[in-house]
Amino acid sequence: MSAGTFSQIYIQLVFVVKGRENLLKKVFRDEVFKYMSGILKAKGQKSIIINGVEDHVHLFIGLKPSMKLSDLVRDIKNNTTNFINEKNFVKGKFAWQEGYGAFSYSQSQIEKVYQYILNQEIHHQKKSFKVEYLELLEKFKIDYKEEFLFDFLED
Repeated sequence: MSAGTFSQIYIQLVFVVKGRENLLKKVFRDEVFKYMSGILKAKGQKSIIINGVEDHVHLFIGLKPSMKLSDLVRDIKNNTTNFINEKNFVKGKFAWQEGYGAFSYSQSQIEKVYQYILNQEIHHQKKSFKVEYLELLEKFKIDYKEEFLFDFLED
């Protein structure tokens, strides 16, 4: 980055376990989230909060513009896939679905987004992932085609 260039970009990332399987078990989930945070730190990015439930994860990050978001997501997904498989956290092979959601926020929204991600388990007792994700797409006015969305289970 050049001298005199300053930025702060806040992004919420959402991605899903392949087949929407409930593989991110509570007993090892925190270890996976800490590992993700370590990847972000190693890449020079800021991990604000990472949380999720059995079938998907939310990462809230401070992104430096020198990092291409798609490369960062690819690296997080590849490295955590290898980590989960090497640790034998799941029977068979773990993988993430293709794609991700990325949603930007302002400084004034940090606390609200942080609390939202912190309370994922409680949140999903009331609302399915499909409803949550479609609401995000609509809130951010993102055009989408049904056939390109995550594989959703009928909740």
